Amino acid sequence: MSRMQGDITPNQEEAGMNSPIDPRRMAHAIRFLAMDACERVGEGHPGTPLGAADICTALFTRHLKYNPADPLWFDRDRFVLSAGHGSMLLYALLHLTGYAGMPVEALQSFRELGSPCEGHPEYCPAHGVEVTTGPLGQGIANAAGMAVAEAFLAAQLPGVIDHRSYALVGDGCLQEGVAHEVASLAGHLRLGKLTWLWDDNRMTDDGPIGIAQSEDLPARFRAAHWQVLEVDGHDPEALDAALTLAKRDPRPSFIACRTVIGRGLPGVEDTRAAHSGKLTRAITDAARAALDWPHPAFVVPPDIAEAWRAAGRRSAAEYQAWQGRVAALPPAQRRLLDRLREGRLPEGWQDGLRAYAARAAEAGLTQHGWKTCGEIVEIASAAIPEMLAGAPDLEAATQHKRSLSAFTAERRDGRYLHYGVREHAMGSMLNGMAAHGGVVPSGVTYLVFSDYERPAFRMAAMMGLPVLYAFTHDSIGIGRNGPTHQPVEYLAALRAIPNLHVFRPADAVEAAECWELAIAHRSGPSALIFARQPQQGVRREAGANRSEAGAYVLAEAEGARAATILATGTEVALAMRARAMLAAEGIQVAVVSMPCWSLFEQQPRDERERILGRAPRIGVEAAVRLGWDRWIGPDGVFIGMSGFGASGAEEDLWRHFGITAEAVAGAVRMLVAR
Repeated sequence: MSRMQGDITPNQEEAGMNSPIDPRRMAHAIRFLAMDACERVGEGHPGTPLGAADICTALFTRHLKYNPADPLWFDRDRFVLSAGHGSMLLYALLHLTGYAGMPVEALQSFRELGSPCEGHPEYCPAHGVEVTTGPLGQGIANAAGMAVAEAFLAAQLPGVIDHRSYALVGDGCLQEGVAHEVASLAGHLRLGKLTWLWDDNRMTDDGPIGIAQSEDLPARFRAAHWQVLEVDGHDPEALDAALTLAKRDPRPSFIACRTVIGRGLPGVEDTRAAHSGKLTRAITDAARAALDWPHPAFVVPPDIAEAWRAAGRRSAAEYQAWQGRVAALPPAQRRLLDRLREGRLPEGWQDGLRAYAARAAEAGLTQHGWKTCGEIVEIASAAIPEMLAGAPDLEAATQHKRSLSAFTAERRDGRYLHYGVREHAMGSMLNGMAAHGGVVPSGVTYLVFSDYERPAFRMAAMMGLPVLYAFTHDSIGIGRNGPTHQPVEYLAALRAIPNLHVFRPADAVEAAECWELAIAHRSGPSALIFARQPQQGVRREAGANRSEAGAYVLAEAEGARAATILATGTEVALAMRARAMLAAEGIQVAVVSMPCWSLFEQQPRDERERILGRAPRIGVEAAVRLGWDRWIGPDGVFIGMSGFGASGAEEDLWRHFGITAEAVAGAVRMLVAR
């Protein structure tokens, strides 16, 4: 292979190549820190750190803009280790370049309980870890989301926001389906500040890549409108030249770096065993002899250590110049920048939502759930200029674009992303936007498509990212589309994810309240669930945010409770109809609306008991029962789904599956008669 396909002679001084230390020896520092950590704990994935050490040495010593003394510098370049199993690569880099959160003691506790050096990188920007990558493919999608956030913010604050997003990717990242979606969209949007560095070692966990893949990956990226460069991933000068070219092209760049997995391990390198094979002292001693590294475990010689520390200071001049530009900003722009980088929402952002709730309560507003959701997003977007929306080819069906202009290759100030039919990409890119900071990302699709985003939900919840996932078409109420589009089991699945708030509002008043709570929730993601069918107005007052408790008594019994009906979403109106029917018979029941179970779980026990009451309980939800027994108790009755839906008229389906006011009233009569 030639050094690189493309002609360039990099400017040595501009590239930061003033160190007298051979960059290959600097890369060896990464290799041996990774080897030593994996050998000490008896496990790990040394193949990627050893094979990609030269790639990251070129990036961190000559191109990446960062400042270990201020890891949260808002205009830093973002680096995502998408192949997260190779986490010691990142930890070694952060230690060598001088991040205070990565002392050598942290590396020595790799994979131990409580260590900042996890088996996969944990989300900790203060330590230099931008995202938790988790399943393969998530990281490259996160990096694309970061590039979108940067492009949008650069349009708002030109001259102040100007940085790049890099991702180191492996074969596994590129084989996952999300990679195809993101690569296609990133090329279409011409995200020119996005660069993927492919650790092209031709080896997978099961063996040579040819056992499962024979396509021409560079050709795929060329077809997707990326700049494609192919280099020797162990040649510092070729890597430097390719990274320089990436900065000069308006397209995203895909740099195929041919490497040897586990480079430096005699008898192990370039084999499947290098991926995650156990390292012994004999193997690491042989590597020390082969690479002329006579230093003890976790020891980096002073000249190489200082060269790495100098690399960590290489952006100092840029950092100071940026601080000067920030200090010179007009007051209004300075306030905007400070608010965005601190993640603060604009003053009074809730006012429009509260006014909407008041109008809806006064009018008893009854309308399609998706329409209500779209109206609220429009109001919230008007109050929060950094709020970005988007949908996977469902603009008309969800009404979430409305007055927002599109974010395109030509228009970076647009606030609506057309993702195409790419839910995988949307979910993971939203996470990248949130991790980048400075924007409030939201995306909407049908609830039945939410499983495409499930890895993103889990990662956002784990990282505590404030992502807003909205869903419509939430039940059998969509009618004739049939059971494939009727998400009977999805609410239970979403509620099972820790740190994910799942909101299912009953009407427009609760919808505004739930959106307010979700936007205000800055330490985790939220899923907001809406109906396709009209949601009948059940709230005729809108003062304090009653949804804040997660559940509340919507209508108390006229006297002692004979029973308590618990419901969510459109089924709250059904419960209210049952209550009226029973009251006419002299049976007094209370109706409790439960828009967010996780918030209700956070209430004191006595408050939960007060709301639920001691009377028999009936749960009503057009979904499966899973999870409801906690609220209705062992003697409670559940009115909902026990299997998949069916195709038919909406009214016929409610009757067919027995989710009616009459069925609820009948359940109450049965309980009262016991």
